[in-house]
Amino acid sequence: MNKQKHQVLVVDDEPDIREVLELTLGRMNLETRTASTLEEARYLLGEFRFDLCLTDMRLPDGNGIELVRHIQDKFPYLPVAMITAFGNMETAIAALKAGAFDFVSKPLDLNDLRNIVRSALRVAQSPGPAATIVPGPSTASTSTRRLFGESPAIQKVRAMIDRFSRGQAPVYISGESGTGKELAARLIHELGPRSDKPFVPVNCGAIPEQLMESEFFGHKKGSFTGAVQDKEGLFKAADGGTLFLDEVGDLPLPMQVKLLRAIQERSVRPVGYQSELKVDVRVLCATHKDLHELVKQGRFRQDLYYRLNVIQLHMPSLRDRVDDIPLLADLLCGRLAETLGIKPPRLNTDAQEALKRYSFPGNVRELENILERALTLCNGNEVTPDDLHLPQMSKEAAETAVLLDGEESLDDYLERIERVAIENALAKTSQNKTAAAKLLGISFRALRYKLEKLGMG
Repeated sequence: MNKQKHQVLVVDDEPDIREVLELTLGRMNLETRTASTLEEARYLLGEFRFDLCLTDMRLPDGNGIELVRHIQDKFPYLPVAMITAFGNMETAIAALKAGAFDFVSKPLDLNDLRNIVRSALRVAQSPGPAATIVPGPSTASTSTRRLFGESPAIQKVRAMIDRFSRGQAPVYISGESGTGKELAARLIHELGPRSDKPFVPVNCGAIPEQLMESEFFGHKKGSFTGAVQDKEGLFKAADGGTLFLDEVGDLPLPMQVKLLRAIQERSVRPVGYQSELKVDVRVLCATHKDLHELVKQGRFRQDLYYRLNVIQLHMPSLRDRVDDIPLLADLLCGRLAETLGIKPPRLNTDAQEALKRYSFPGNVRELENILERALTLCNGNEVTPDDLHLPQMSKEAAETAVLLDGEESLDDYLERIERVAIENALAKTSQNKTAAAKLLGISFRALRYKLEKLGMG
């Protein structure tokens, strides 16, 4: 029995464009129906089931964005790709904001069109939200990572991730440090049509400015001192998949210009090359900084900000989801206990209440650090408030503490304090680990674990 062909609705008032699209889609073994007006398109949508809609922006009785909104309302799982005039990014972004899956510019680049159609059809075949983010055990495997919690704030985030995963629009993920911005980006990638392609995360603040162009776009051997071999660059490494730009607010202005061009043109030119290379990449970005404020200060380009901030996802702080803390604590204790090779201890009621009262400037990441320390310090199978050693400081003081030595993170700050304390204890006991553990008030097992973790042997 022949497999039923996918159905595509083509909406354009130019006969030549309709003919090109019908021929191209026909060669992809797809069946098409065409409409030249909004009215005809709405009629066909009501009469037939489609797997994809391609619509022009300008139509005799309205515009394509009206059709996008109609489809979002009546057929929310039907992907729509907008056909826009060349170089008209404002229209393209408006379409993406309205809910369009992606856009293609006139004159039509047939390779771009085919890529968009394939991605859209993968979305059309994927199941709805009921089969997406289901709580499960959190492991190192990206395919099983989950955002845990039942608070309204985290449920809203899960619903938005499910919706955003079905499109191709750039997503700007905002939120404090430690709230899980990269995890959200991974989920958007894993639940979408690019899940079988690379997810490439990059910390923009960790790349030296003089190497940024080479790191992002690649280079040709011999193009500059130290270029001893060809390098493909991050955009090419993410081709077909997702590029996640973490701490995008740290990009210097000259690099922002080049990044904007690469995103808009969907192509890159490696250092030393004469021609550009086409890339098919979905860009997600995140920062704990206020990008809008950086734009007002002239430190971030407004045009790049609008191109990246098509859709925004805000990750709530742990203070905004206090009721999730006991659940998160239990899950983290289980994972940490498995790492330590011990039976998972139970947080008593007083310990849970102490955690719920704490402000957590470092969010979920800080919660994990606190519990890791508690598990190495507690005696028996119960964690008490004393085992938590919660910092006795105000939220403001804690936020100041994590910024010591410039932009030091909370993880680095706590690790540095632990390292100094252990080094001092070992020095006072002439490197006797048993005596040093006693001096520190922890078990020998806990000291041995910390020495391994900190790389102190």
